Amino acid sequence: MTQGQLVRRRFLRHKAAMTSLTILVVFIVFVYVAPFFLGYSLTNLSAGSYEDPSAAHIFGTDQVGADVFSLVMKGSQYSMQIGLLAAVIATVLGVLLGTVAGYLRRGTDTAVSRVTDLFLVVPLQAVAAILIAGFGGSWWLVGLVLGFFLWMPIARVTRAESLSLSQREFVEAARASGATTWRIVTKHLVPNMIGTIVVNATLTLALAVLVEAALSFIGLGVQIPDTSLGLVLNQNYTQLATRPWLFWAPFVAIVLISLTINFIGDGLRDAFDPRQTRR
Repeated sequence: MTQGQLVRRRFLRHKAAMTSLTILVVFIVFVYVAPFFLGYSLTNLSAGSYEDPSAAHIFGTDQVGADVFSLVMKGSQYSMQIGLLAAVIATVLGVLLGTVAGYLRRGTDTAVSRVTDLFLVVPLQAVAAILIAGFGGSWWLVGLVLGFFLWMPIARVTRAESLSLSQREFVEAARASGATTWRIVTKHLVPNMIGTIVVNATLTLALAVLVEAALSFIGLGVQIPDTSLGLVLNQNYTQLATRPWLFWAPFVAIVLISLTINFIGDGLRDAFDPRQTRR
């Protein structure tokens, strides 16, 4: 049995991860397909303000008469797009910087470590507020900001693995044969860290969804005309006591997305761990 087959077999046997993957896939398909079959959209404000849940409006309407179910569906789309964009950027930056630092060591390692420390102390809220004030709060801008502030843990993990792998015989052989640094990093180091990279990318995706929701909730994230689950929470949290469904609908969606992704990450971590023997 190959390593890939063994990883896949372990992952498929992880009940929590498989259940979460099924729920997440169904949820993603639902939030992208359901809006096409709804009688109301984000631009349809013909309903009354703060209508109670009904057959026409499953989660009722908000202050301006917009269908909250449509808002939650659209907010879920944007939140997952933001999380995916942030996870891709953070993973690419973290893996490249961490791997190069661990392989080259010395001055390069010191420089990358100091840059990592600098980004760790820069307040994300302040940067988000400045960028939103200057460029607006579009969903892709929020994703870019999160991506540039979530790569540090990935860089540290990949740096540690790169330090270990760079002393292995196959890396020494590649170096002796005249392979360039870029080839060693991309052909020898990164492929041997794929398990760690995949797991950290998954967990970063879940973290990005939560951080975006927190920023949008305090007004420093996505801004109208774009939307997100955090922005829907921000617009309706004052109705928690009188109309709790306006708050709990987007809140449950956030928890569902982040929780299922975290369980999938746990399953991937166990699947890639060669010491894992649990069935």
